[in-house]
Amino acid sequence: MFEQIIPAFIVGGLICVIGQLLMDLTKPAFTPAHVLVTFVTGGAILGALGVYGPLVKFAGAGASVPLSGFGYLLSKGAMEAVDKRGLMGAFSGGVEAAAIGIASAVLFGYLVSITFNPKG
Repeated sequence: MFEQIIPAFIVGGLICVIGQLLMDLTKPAFTPAHVLVTFVTGGAILGALGVYGPLVKFAGAGASVPLSGFGYLLSKGAMEAVDKRGLMGAFSGGVEAAAIGIASAVLFGYLVSITFNPKG
């Protein structure tokens, strides 16, 4: 059990440290929105280069849950769809691969918004 938890904790923590350092060392230029875009794009690029896949195999959820894991999932889905359907698969494969995660985020976001009364 610990052989799965420790790598996930270390890799996920390092990804978070990178994001925090980006925001702290580049104030005010690098906002959380910049981190989001950088991580998703970085995960997609690293996935396309074949670097992120072994990291996901090693760290499991520590690499697949952060935003970079979402980028990796998009690129992996697009590449698999290109292999099956050609160039048109590049436009639909990423969204198909991430559809459950996207739908879950929308559903739970909606449920939380109707359950709780936001202040502000």
